[in-house]
Amino acid sequence: MSYCVNCGVELDPTASSCPLCQTPVVNPRQPVDTELPPPFPSRRAEVQPVNKLELALLLTAMLGSVAVVCGLLNLFFLHADRPWSLYVIGAAGMLWIWLVPPLLFRSMPLWVRLGLDACAVGVYVYLISIDLHGLRWYLGLALPIILTGGAIVVLLGFILSRGRSILTSVTLIIGAIGLFVMSIELYVDRWLHQDYAPGWSLVVGAVCVALIIPLVIVRRRPALRDEVRRRFHM
Repeated sequence: MSYCVNCGVELDPTASSCPLCQTPVVNPRQPVDTELPPPFPSRRAEVQPVNKLELALLLTAMLGSVAVVCGLLNLFFLHADRPWSLYVIGAAGMLWIWLVPPLLFRSMPLWVRLGLDACAVGVYVYLISIDLHGLRWYLGLALPIILTGGAIVVLLGFILSRGRSILTSVTLIIGAIGLFVMSIELYVDRWLHQDYAPGWSLVVGAVCVALIIPLVIVRRRPALRDEVRRRFHM
């Protein structure tokens, strides 16, 4: 076994120079073996990047095929009396919106992506309501919850895309969760009882406030904030 005379690294029998410091290998007792394959590639190469347009077309074709096949089966063969294929078609459309536009448009702002995602969820739930004959509960309960959640997520994405510290981002996310949970109970109570009697959402909201208060205190005290940043980066 040979070792580099300059840096002491162990050398492979096929090495004509040190792979670490490039010092030529001279060992009369063990000449360089030119017949064995080297332990590492001798030529540098790079992996070709994936063609995003081809990948987007592949995803579109796959999701579209699933939607068309299920639609035809539902229309002509299986349970044509109820539109069960809307579940599959809606899921395929929702996945397409979630995957393809961000793949093709990398510069798309975060809040725009989140807005499209919320719209996709709204359309999917609407298709479910068609099968369940539930347009009334969709308009009175599901749609307000989706619109409120979408608005909160879009606003949160817009604020965070402006560049915020970790403490500020965590504080905003916790606050958004508490606000959304309380809005859910509001819509459910108004739909079921035509009244608003907050209960379980107050518990979640109180927990969110309890989590936010220490974050606000740390954010307003530079010494604590710097210590948190230092420990986080470590």
